Amino acid sequence: MRSTLGPGQAAQEVASREPRRRVDGRLIVLLVVVALYSRGTLTGSLNPVALRTWTTVFVAIVVQALPFLVLGVLVSGAITALVSPATLERLLPKSPVLAVPSAALAGTALPGCECASVPIAGRLCARGVQPAAALAFMLAAPAVNPVVLVATAVAFPGQPQMVLARFCGSLLTSITVGLLWSRVGDQRWVERARRRVAGAGDGPRWLAFSSAARHDLWDAGGWLVVGAAAAATLQVLVPRSLVLAVADHPALSALALGGLAVGLAICSEADAFVAASLREFSLTARLVFLVVGPAVDVKLIAMQSGMFGRRFAARFAPLTFVVAVCWALVVGRVLL
Repeated sequence: MRSTLGPGQAAQEVASREPRRRVDGRLIVLLVVVALYSRGTLTGSLNPVALRTWTTVFVAIVVQALPFLVLGVLVSGAITALVSPATLERLLPKSPVLAVPSAALAGTALPGCECASVPIAGRLCARGVQPAAALAFMLAAPAVNPVVLVATAVAFPGQPQMVLARFCGSLLTSITVGLLWSRVGDQRWVERARRRVAGAGDGPRWLAFSSAARHDLWDAGGWLVVGAAAAATLQVLVPRSLVLAVADHPALSALALGGLAVGLAICSEADAFVAASLREFSLTARLVFLVVGPAVDVKLIAMQSGMFGRRFAARFAPLTFVVAVCWALVVGRVLL
């Protein structure tokens, strides 16, 4: 059923959802503040080595990643407000063989986080852009943009090959998945996006910017806290012998970190700092974590199900995971 909401009603509907998001955001901020200010109290009263290690790793990851997360959110909000999907539609070639790489490369100039890339891909499909090209852009934009690459360089100082490997692995993944989808994908699986975004995106640009920025900040910030806590827990609670046993097996370590990336669902502006903390694993295994994370995770699967439908997500997510792991292993072997 096609939406009949006008611009004013659409804005009211967005605003009606804000209290719930704001409560979630306050909870996330509260968790961060408690973690920061309870560090001294807890370590002073309990004084276990494990607790000191956990809080140190957690705070270090959050503090390092937060500036890049905020920058990415602001850029993503600006793109949502200023860059029209119609502009991208005019710039993309008509042939899928040319449109898919072009859309993937557009992600280097139009950075955004995963949360913004899914609705943008839906808008592109609704405007008539070939689904394969829209999906290639959806995979590339959160992984190969300048903000993410700079964050990766900061997280891995003195290792420029890691930045290049992430760029190549993610770009090749987006292009390969887009080209494969142009062959095996069903046009009906993206029809839901046309109906879902019909009439949306109208209204003042400042409202679009503020709404997108707030949504992405609360959502991505929450997953950053979860990811930092999980990484710190892994460092402290998981027996080092078990971690080393997994890390010493190339195939097992790659699959383990790929599955971890799917489960943690960390924003691409912050995941490099979590990957850098997993020092027991090889650079290639950590590259798998960085390539898989922005392409497929539990948060993206849920968003894609809502935008394109469950049948789409059930086919697209496994395909993307396999392609991402394969390309990360190939690129890691060549560059790392």
